Amino acid sequence: METKRIGIIMNGVTGRMGMNQHLIRSISEIIKQGGIKVGNDLVIMPDPILTGRREYALKDLAETHGNDSRGEPYAYTTDVQGALDGKYGESEIFFDASGTLQRAGFIEMAVKAGKAIYCEKPTATKTAEAVRLAKLVDNAGLKNGVVQDKLWLPGLRKLKMLQEIGFFGKLLSVRGEFGYWVFTGMDYDQPAQRPSWNYRAEDGGGMMIDMFCHWRYVIDNLFGPVKSLVAYGATDIDQRRSEDGTPYPCTADDSAYAMFLLEDGTMVQFNSSWCTRVRRDDLLSIQVDGVKGSAVAGLREVKTQSAANTPKPVWNPDIAQPIDFLAGWEDVPNNISYDNAFKIQWEEFIKHVVLDTPWRYSLMEGAKGVQLAELGMQSWKERKWVDVTDIEAFAASTTQ
Repeated sequence: METKRIGIIMNGVTGRMGMNQHLIRSISEIIKQGGIKVGNDLVIMPDPILTGRREYALKDLAETHGNDSRGEPYAYTTDVQGALDGKYGESEIFFDASGTLQRAGFIEMAVKAGKAIYCEKPTATKTAEAVRLAKLVDNAGLKNGVVQDKLWLPGLRKLKMLQEIGFFGKLLSVRGEFGYWVFTGMDYDQPAQRPSWNYRAEDGGGMMIDMFCHWRYVIDNLFGPVKSLVAYGATDIDQRRSEDGTPYPCTADDSAYAMFLLEDGTMVQFNSSWCTRVRRDDLLSIQVDGVKGSAVAGLREVKTQSAANTPKPVWNPDIAQPIDFLAGWEDVPNNISYDNAFKIQWEEFIKHVVLDTPWRYSLMEGAKGVQLAELGMQSWKERKWVDVTDIEAFAASTTQ
């Protein structure tokens, strides 16, 4: 069996997402499983090079979680340009999980080096910039992709399956609740569990720019194209404590509420907040109502109620509720094994680069998420509904 090694520059992996989801739970796990097996003739084996600003953190990652396909610690360097130039080993893919405001500079460097590009979302904080980067990569003829991990979550895969078998019938509405309480670091000796830049607009933080990018690809791929939206954001907590213990003013929205009208008339609502205490089955809950049945999905589990099993309640606040509404739902079974969502998308992108397999999660698709976030902020500012224009038409209009 042939083994094809593919070098991957992994930039920004000392951060929370880059380290946990992309390095430890994706690339390292692919190496541990013996690579990506393609039929009986080929194994694709990733060979990562870790890059970032903090050499001591890179060294610790390489020694703690490394062992490449040759049994040696991962290569690492703070010299990103040197890695792109091949000084530390040949590479075909450049992956970026750095801060949003640094994304453009790294993508431009990778384009000049002729690398396939895969990166975290959002790709920018403005639609025009996200489109510019997508066009830059496409015009260079480079394969590219944006992380859209939630599409591979077990809960959302089960929702997609229910749609495909016609369980819902005509869709009526979708309601999503997302978030949890992010500690401020100010009281009770409870450290914050998210980076401080997430709560500073000047550093690229904010709930809309973070989560509307997710909701765009979730809605597009599961329910249909978005026609228009109305949104409202809030900075509910105005002061938090940074990683070094210093209080700082919060300038970004930490809660966002939106209604998305789809082209077919379906109404999709999402409430997103870092200032809410969870009383639901999971950190993300999506209820889908259809004429024939409904489903409530979390990150992994899904419960359904068909039209035939729907109870008939009677409004009477003078007596205790006789119906146990929670008992009338059934679990969708785990009939298959569900791997880590980030890992699955990594395997798909690597196969796309090596074998030219189909791939649709491009930087231009990522620009749609930035567009939805920017339109959400426009709606919030102007207090009105706004229409969502076609991203390809937007891109064409920006051609000089």
